[in-house]
Amino acid sequence: PRRSRGTAVIIRQEQMRAFARLAIANFEDRMLAHLNRSFAAQCKQLGEAASREAIRAGVKSAAAYGIDCEVDVCQYIDLSFVFGGNFDRLPWVARILNDSSLLDGTDKIDELYDEALAHGRLSGEDNDRLGVG
Repeated sequence: PRRSRGTAVIIRQEQMRAFARLAIANFEDRMLAHLNRSFAAQCKQLGEAASREAIRAGVKSAAAYGIDCEVDVCQYIDLSFVFGGNFDRLPWVARILNDSSLLDGTDKIDELYDEALAHGRLSGEDNDRLGVG
């Protein structure tokens, strides 16, 4: 007997865009909650609107370096809160982010954390907030 394959569901481009917007908004909400826990003073000083803008800028900046896995993007934004919004311009960061031998975003994030830890660029408080201590 032949099994039924069910009914095909067709998802239009506009529906895909709506799903993407919802996923982005969900990530932004979760990231804001995380930042409020881990970087409370900075978030309070920035306010919600500027904190959300920092998240959006971090997502865009991370994507420019091939960092697109959610956990990696989260860590990239965390680093931007530790080192400043344009931290990707710091020489040691730029060297890693533009290293063509690092094949994916996870490799780049791992290398950034390793370099920061190895050279004492993170304080004990930073280690606690980033969960690397």
